[in-house]
Amino acid sequence: MLLAAFVCAACGLVYELELVALGNYLIGDSVTQTSVVLSVMVFAMGLGSLLAKRFTRRPASAFALVECALALVGGLSVLGLHAWWARFGGYQAAIVALTGVIGVLIGAEIPLLMTLIQRIRREDAGRAVADLFAADYVGALVGGLAFPFLILPAFGPAAGALATGAVNALAGGAVVLWLFRDEPEPRSRALLWTGCGLVLVTLAAAAACSGAIERAARHALYGAQVRFAAQTRYQEIVLTGPADARPDSGPDEPLRLYLDGRPAVCGPDEYRGNEALVHPAMGTGPDTRVLLLGGGDGLALREVLRHSGVRSVRLVEPDPALTGLARTDPALAALGGHSLDDPRVRITHADPLEWLRSPSGGRTAGPFDVILSGLPAPPEARGGKFQSQEFLGLAARVLAPDGRLAVRAGPSESGLWPVEAGLRAAGLQTLPYGIAAGPATGCGPARPQGFLLAAAGRPGLALAADAPLPRALTEDGLRAAAERLAADRPARPPAASTVLGLG
Repeated sequence: MLLAAFVCAACGLVYELELVALGNYLIGDSVTQTSVVLSVMVFAMGLGSLLAKRFTRRPASAFALVECALALVGGLSVLGLHAWWARFGGYQAAIVALTGVIGVLIGAEIPLLMTLIQRIRREDAGRAVADLFAADYVGALVGGLAFPFLILPAFGPAAGALATGAVNALAGGAVVLWLFRDEPEPRSRALLWTGCGLVLVTLAAAAACSGAIERAARHALYGAQVRFAAQTRYQEIVLTGPADARPDSGPDEPLRLYLDGRPAVCGPDEYRGNEALVHPAMGTGPDTRVLLLGGGDGLALREVLRHSGVRSVRLVEPDPALTGLARTDPALAALGGHSLDDPRVRITHADPLEWLRSPSGGRTAGPFDVILSGLPAPPEARGGKFQSQEFLGLAARVLAPDGRLAVRAGPSESGLWPVEAGLRAAGLQTLPYGIAAGPATGCGPARPQGFLLAAAGRPGLALAADAPLPRALTEDGLRAAAERLAADRPARPPAASTVLGLG
């Protein structure tokens, strides 16, 4: 019985983490999604515990039914929600409803297990509760650790949920059909056997069809030309468009790269943001040694290598799967000019924040003449850890005395000012600039993007003579954008975001 409690607790936490991870991927705003799932789940568990009191007369049969229902709902949760979101949208209401159902079923487990344990051991209620909760909490620990380190990398979200559901159904069936096989009447026992078997058959059929379901959902979401899709430890990567797409492909056949469901690259106009990040920072001083944080797709790196003065580039990218795709996919590699294979480039796969603070990382590798942070800014206005004061301060420490640091602050100009405050707190002078929305290219609505250039002295905006002229930038345009943003700077700029203040 305690083993069953252990297994059921592990499965329940895996379902919870699956919903949190899927919510973060589909909607973003990780703090909100985690809070919604956890709060609804805990409330529903309390409701399930109250409802379970009605079924304690036949606890073994009731427990088997609860586990079969939980295995079916939890196991199919990822596939069902993904298909619903891709087909209908409106994901927030669906995840709240599904979280509530799973929470009610998880909450019903403890009272039923408690009743069954007391039937076996006939001991003091306090000792039985202690044993039951110990097994429950240890199971939750195992499930919580297994999800990121075993289930997600080995199976992925959908197959992982299905496998968890199968284990859940087997645990519930074992309790009733073995330990308490005398409680149900023969007819009820046959129905329970049949129900447990049908759940396992349904989960197996869903596992066999999961690839087709996920492909259909991706096609509904991204279009028919999905060529590559993978869930890594860090993100979901989806690449669409023809494999032989040219770097100058028009809007009718764009090469698109999506990271966690958000567009990261669109072939016809990707150069706009990459040029704006790279060329202003490399136009007013030495550019021999360059540090590029993020940019595993190789596109910003392509712009860096167009400067003839560059002798070495250190690229720090968390996800090795992204750099591997950018190297091996013909269309994406051609779009990036095969920059990742350049002998001047050294690639380090690590979290940029951890690499900067590591004694064997940024402290040893620096100083750098130019540091470019192309890491994505989250959709939340409060920013993320790669726009925090701590991250910017660590980057400033490995900047050469006459070096420049450029930061992509995101699509919203309001996100500029907390980043600027963080750079100034690091002792740097700043200059905001931006690029206007580009033309419609079939990649969704184009939005203006904001950037910040920082240096120990007053930074200037210029384009270097050791590189071809950018397609989307001019010195006059950069200065005009900088003047406009300087005029729009808030009279009382917001404080810098910090890692502790992100939540």
